Amino acid sequence: MAGNLITYRECIKQALREALQADERVFVMGEDVGRYGGAFAVSKNLLQEFGPERIMDTPLSEAGFVGAGIGAALGGMRPIVEIMTVNFSLLALDQIANNAATLLHMSGGQFNVPLVIRMSAGIGRQLAAQHSHSWEPLFAHLPGLRILSAGTHEDARHMLAPALADPDPVIIFEYTSLLNLEKELPTSINQVDIHKAKVRREGKDISLITYGTGVYKCLAAADELAAAGIAAEVLDLRVLRPLDDETILASVAKTNRAFIVEDASRSVSVSSEVSARIMEKSFYDLDAPVQRLCGAEVPIPYPKHLEDAAVPQPAQIVSAIKTLLQHA
Repeated sequence: MAGNLITYRECIKQALREALQADERVFVMGEDVGRYGGAFAVSKNLLQEFGPERIMDTPLSEAGFVGAGIGAALGGMRPIVEIMTVNFSLLALDQIANNAATLLHMSGGQFNVPLVIRMSAGIGRQLAAQHSHSWEPLFAHLPGLRILSAGTHEDARHMLAPALADPDPVIIFEYTSLLNLEKELPTSINQVDIHKAKVRREGKDISLITYGTGVYKCLAAADELAAAGIAAEVLDLRVLRPLDDETILASVAKTNRAFIVEDASRSVSVSSEVSARIMEKSFYDLDAPVQRLCGAEVPIPYPKHLEDAAVPQPAQIVSAIKTLLQHA
C-alpha cells in the first residue's frame, strides 16, 4: 500500500525520533547534531524535543566520540553515533576496527557492543574527492561488524530500529545524493530484515545485483529494459556484511545471469566478493559469466559531468545488459 511522498532526509529523521521515543537508553551524538540540526538537517529540532543529554554535540574528534559511544554501549546505553561524512570515519577507524569490532571476541563473549554508527556516504552532490567516497567495501571487510546500506527510502526509515536491537555493532551507510529525493513510502511496511537482501523487482532474464545509490539506478534501468522486452530482477544487497548468500544465489538460479552494479571502484569491492561467491557456489546455474559495472578507479572529480562519468548511470546499465543478452 502506497503512502505519501517523503524525502529520504525525512525518513532518517523520523527513524531517529521514533528510536528516541521508544527507548530512554537511546541517544544521538556527533558533530553538529544538536544546535545546528545536523550537517544534512536530519536531526533538526530534535535537541529542542529531547534535550542535550540525548542529542549531544561533540568535539571535532571522531576517535574521541566514537570511543565514547563504545563505552556507553558497554555500559548499557544504546548510542547512535553520527559520523558526518564517510571520509571522517578514517579518523575513528582504530576505535571501529580494534575496539567495537573485536571486544566481543577478545572478551570471550562477555562484552557485547550494541552501538549504531550512521555515516553519510556516496557520490553525486559535487563534494569532490574530499567527501565523495563509496567506502562500504572497506568496512565490509572487517569481522565483528554488521554493515548495512540504506539505498531506499524504506530502509532509511525502518532500518534503524532493528539495528539498535542488535547486540553487536552496526554501521549504517546513508547517501547524501538521495537526501532531497521524494518517494512514496509504503504504509504496509514498518520494519525491515537487516539479515536479508531484498528483491526490489522480480524478473526472469537477468539478476541486477546492487546496493546503495545503485538501487534506484538499477530500478530505472529495469524500467527501460522492460520496454525492450527484458525482464530484469533487481536485487538490493542491503546487508553488506554478512552477505546474504541464500537470496543472491536464489536469484541467480532463477535468471541464470548476474550483473553487479556499484559506485565503488572495481578493485577489491563488494562486487568482487559477490562475483566470487556466485562463481564458487552457483557456477552451473550460469548461462554467461558474471559481469560488473563499477565506479572509475579515480578520486571523484568535482565537475558535474566528470562526477557523473565516474560512477555507473542507468543508460550504461541498460546498454551493458542489452549487450550481455545480445539484444538489439
